[in-house]
Amino acid sequence: MTRNSALPIPNSALAIVALGSNLGESKTVVPSAMDRLQSLSDQPILRSSLWKSAPVDCPEGSPDFINAAVGLQPRPDETPESILKKLLQLELEFGNRPRLVVNAPRHLDLDLIAFGNATRAKPDLTLPHPRAHLREFVLKPLIEITPDYRLPGQTDSLQALLERIDASE
Repeated sequence: MTRNSALPIPNSALAIVALGSNLGESKTVVPSAMDRLQSLSDQPILRSSLWKSAPVDCPEGSPDFINAAVGLQPRPDETPESILKKLLQLELEFGNRPRLVVNAPRHLDLDLIAFGNATRAKPDLTLPHPRAHLREFVLKPLIEITPDYRLPGQTDSLQALLERIDASE
């Protein structure tokens, strides 16, 4: 774990980004993307280690993913929408192209999981991410960087959410 935050970022000011890659040099792409995400934060970002996971809801034969999570403190003028726009641009810079197949393999996938306590229910942005609490590949890296964090709208800890997933398998 690389939790290099000089000052802890309060949950109410924390933006959570989940990273994934299952095309190309994923073990290089994800850390490079984390480096680029630093430019969106006023404080040193919180970085998880890299996690390998099987694809979920992906086309048959999709390769395994390398996943990670980042916690960052957005600048005061940033909104969830402005951060999402920057995440989508970063995906393009790392080689993503418009997908013709849902959840097709990709060089870089960046999901905005939460933005402080903000909520959104728009076609292009739902906050908190509607399936984050159900995904082991999101929860494990997130627990690593901020174990006491609670997803907006959730009363259970990240660990309790993870245990519920493990129990259902």
